[in-house]
Amino acid sequence: MYNTDMPTRAELPSSKQLIRSTAIAIAAAAAILVSIVLPAEYNIDPTGIGRALGLAEMGEIKVQLAKESEEDAIRDQQGTPAPAPERRSMSGSGLGSFFISSAMAQPAGQNRVDERSFTLQPGEGVEVKLEMKRGDRSTYEWVATDEVNYDMHADGSGKSTSYKKGRGVTKDEGMITAAFDGNHGWFWRNRTKAPVTVKIKVTGPHTSMKRM
Repeated sequence: MYNTDMPTRAELPSSKQLIRSTAIAIAAAAAILVSIVLPAEYNIDPTGIGRALGLAEMGEIKVQLAKESEEDAIRDQQGTPAPAPERRSMSGSGLGSFFISSAMAQPAGQNRVDERSFTLQPGEGVEVKLEMKRGDRSTYEWVATDEVNYDMHADGSGKSTSYKKGRGVTKDEGMITAAFDGNHGWFWRNRTKAPVTVKIKVTGPHTSMKRM
């Protein structure tokens, strides 16, 4: 009555084959979790594959944004203001006159100068990195038209580190010394309710400056 071909017992996979297929599927899922999901979502990269693929940087930003949001939520519930980082006077120094040659510049002939400007909408963030070799030293100056949160950090060679960070800051300057070969730079986030423009100038032996 029915023309459907039913598989014979010999054609059905054995218990051993099913167990083997299940084990392969579990191993593949674990590999994807460790090498892709954990670096991209949580900045956890035990194998170094996520860093090589650029996924760990995504995870680093996500973790940082999540931490900022959590801290802001706690502060809003407690009704306490954000901690006040070191802030310098802006008198006599507007956006147009801020970028002056630094006294800590590298020896002549070894430097390149890079300048960038970014406008961040409320809640928006931006990351800028310098490609540097271990021991390279670049001087930097940046200024914002309103308060921003920032994190100066680095990643590369299977390593990552945070040099300094601040909340509610309008400017910063100094020298960034590469702890290892890789990308070294800044992440800014606008936590105000209006657009904020960030301008940065960097002088040093770094080989490139790029927005991530």
